[in-house]
Amino acid sequence: MLRLDGGGQTLLIWLDAGRPKLAYWGPGLPPDLDDSAVEVLAQATLPSGGVLDAGEALDLFPEAGNGFTGHPALIAHRAGGGFVSQMRAAGYELTADGLSIELADPAAGLAVRLSLSLDPATGVAAFRARLTNTGDDALALDWMSPCALPFAAGELMMFDGRWAREFQTVRQALPTGLVLKDNRTGRTSHHAPPYMLVGEAGFSQATGEVTGAHLAWSGDARMLAERLRDGRIQLQGGELFLPGEVSLAPGETYDTPILYAARSGAGLNGLSDRFHPFVREVILGGRLKAKPRPVHFNTWEAVYFRHDLTELKALADLAAEVGAERFILDDGWFKGRNDDTTSLGDWIPDAAKYPDGLTSLIDHVRGLGLEFGLWVEPEMANLDSDLVRAHPDWLLHVDDRAQPVGRGQYVLDLTRPEVADHLFARLDALLAQHEIGYLKWDMNRDLTHAASRGRPASRRQTLAVYALIDRLRAAHPDVEIESCASGGGRADFEILKRTDRIWTSDCNDPVERQTIQQGFSIFFPPEVMGAHVGPAASHTTARRTSLMLRAYTALFGHMGIEADVRDFPDKDRTRLAEAIALHKRLRPLLHGGRVLRQDPADPGAVAGLVVAEDQALASYAQLETSPHATSAPLRLTGLEPKQTYEVTLLNQRPAPPNRFTPDLLKGQAVRTTGDLIQALGLPLPVLRAGEIAVFQLTRV
Repeated sequence: MLRLDGGGQTLLIWLDAGRPKLAYWGPGLPPDLDDSAVEVLAQATLPSGGVLDAGEALDLFPEAGNGFTGHPALIAHRAGGGFVSQMRAAGYELTADGLSIELADPAAGLAVRLSLSLDPATGVAAFRARLTNTGDDALALDWMSPCALPFAAGELMMFDGRWAREFQTVRQALPTGLVLKDNRTGRTSHHAPPYMLVGEAGFSQATGEVTGAHLAWSGDARMLAERLRDGRIQLQGGELFLPGEVSLAPGETYDTPILYAARSGAGLNGLSDRFHPFVREVILGGRLKAKPRPVHFNTWEAVYFRHDLTELKALADLAAEVGAERFILDDGWFKGRNDDTTSLGDWIPDAAKYPDGLTSLIDHVRGLGLEFGLWVEPEMANLDSDLVRAHPDWLLHVDDRAQPVGRGQYVLDLTRPEVADHLFARLDALLAQHEIGYLKWDMNRDLTHAASRGRPASRRQTLAVYALIDRLRAAHPDVEIESCASGGGRADFEILKRTDRIWTSDCNDPVERQTIQQGFSIFFPPEVMGAHVGPAASHTTARRTSLMLRAYTALFGHMGIEADVRDFPDKDRTRLAEAIALHKRLRPLLHGGRVLRQDPADPGAVAGLVVAEDQALASYAQLETSPHATSAPLRLTGLEPKQTYEVTLLNQRPAPPNRFTPDLLKGQAVRTTGDLIQALGLPLPVLRAGEIAVFQLTRV
């Protein structure tokens, strides 16, 4: 029995007749465990008819040739017709970094190395596999998942959405058969991001056994869950290849993306307790821990393409006045860029808008004490651009085929070295010649004709994007980069290894943002979640909301502003400055604490809690009109039961005349214990749709 321990959990792999099986993954087991007992308990009764004699051969890397009739982990074939594989363990290595198992089938000309690890601090597992073609002719690869995670029974949670409504969770009971979530957009996607959860029926934010899996890949992908006819469930994740995209010559290898997974007996919050510190320490490498996340001011929804130097300087003045710390000049700054039909690819400041280049604006912004950031979209080009006029062959395309256009733009072929070199040179020059500390890296269209020189190139394009960002970061290690793709269309752990923030959504409507941010927060910590205060009337939904709801919704992420603050009434600018000051004061808590989503009694409300050792912050947002005259008390799970907390309502409102108002809601601080707050709850104001209550809790 091969064993990994980490994060208070144990993972056991059993090499049963040469096949690796996940025998156990759960709470930590004693070091003197009797392996033979685990092997006996892992055995299952086989039915007497209607199936193969050995039953469904579901193991860690199931193959059809071994009698598995579900979706196999490997689908490959040769021109001569060979497609059957029957790999067996040829060896293994157990080190301090994890476990690798060598599988081989000499007759089929295949070898696979399964690599898995269990993070010592968090218990997050990482699965990866390498396929080697050991045969004498080419091997066409159609599908490969690094593993198949088995479950006895469960309820499925997937992630859905669209532009401006990302990270929506969808739950369903899993019937017999296969559920696929495919993404063919060439980016992580809005509607089918590579996350999937399986848990016991009825799991909630705070209760229930649940496993979450995420394929760290920024291109086409498939997540699948399948209930087999014997009742067991398997989960897989892997790249989704274009037809004929991956063909291995003799001796060549293919490496899967990493499938990260975590298990918890404490619901979705228990998963976040594992994923968030893992992202902070492993994915980000700890690089953000000592760097307070600067409050942003982004120009997009304030001016769009209408860049006027005097206006922009005035906006920077107001941004500094309300407390912003970083000013990002969004789309429209480069030559000829007055709308989205032109000039992408020509990364030279527009002389009509910036006669002296960007230096004048940058000097003004930095003189206010703000860092300067710039929007770029390096992977794209418009036909109406100097770049494409000079190099029409630099686009991903199929000869003699009309290609659908997205946002008036096409995708540059980064797999060609000359294209990548050109883009690097332009970006490198911008950063070398200007005091730019931040890039908002956007990607605004799906890939369609993802071909390079006649060959499918979607996965090579994704790898080339990684390589370009890596090259730029190596040359400018102090420049931070934000991952944006029409909002949250490129949000995954692999892109986050080389970026510092994810733009969660182009929707700044706080009503929509509450659910978007809750879904995002399952896998990602709040300091990488871009969250902006938009205008009173949302540019994506036309809904009007209060400054209080907008500001307190953005408070819980990496806070920013994306609105023309000149249009704000004086009282709203004052309240915005107060909310930003509160965010700064509580930043260590908000960007380092435990995120505990709550399950409010009202389905039309969203509630959350961020907890650190000495303090906590709770919010309750009423998104729909309540069916009841008063809201049920806010019962908070996740506080220390026997510790005493002093609770205050941060955003008081005038009490209605001739009505009783609890003392807590009139501004009086209340001291009580964590277990009483969970049992009795905090009284809530009468909230209309679009209103929010935020409580601060300080340990006494």
